[in-house]
Amino acid sequence: QVQLVESGGGLVQAGGSLRLSCVASGRTFTRTAMGWFRQALGKEREFVAAARWSGSSTYNTYYADSVKGRFTISRDNAKNTVYLQMNSLNPEDTAVYYCAAQSAITSPAMIKLMGRYDYWGQGTQVTVSS
Repeated sequence: QVQLVESGGGLVQAGGSLRLSCVASGRTFTRTAMGWFRQALGKEREFVAAARWSGSSTYNTYYADSVKGRFTISRDNAKNTVYLQMNSLNPEDTAVYYCAAQSAITSPAMIKLMGRYDYWGQGTQVTVSS
């Protein structure tokens, strides 16, 4: 059974940082995309960041415009883990953050589409106070 378990959420002041972790078990996702989405209260779930195998032992990364330059996604395949380093947080970043993984290789055009992710974690709350 595949499981994704997030951790690292919490309460932080504006301008602060958090690092989210997502550990996968049940299978590896070395060559498929893993990413982060978030859902604020009363809003739809939205894409945040993803890392997709580039075919040459590295990953291409993708970010939502709202987090570009502040958030960094990384992967540690030895630990079957994906991270999201979040810096310069602001209250608009408050949301439940979800880790997600694709079961098969897809094109870059699919990387930001929630429906293209097959596995999801339970979410971790991030709250940024002003």
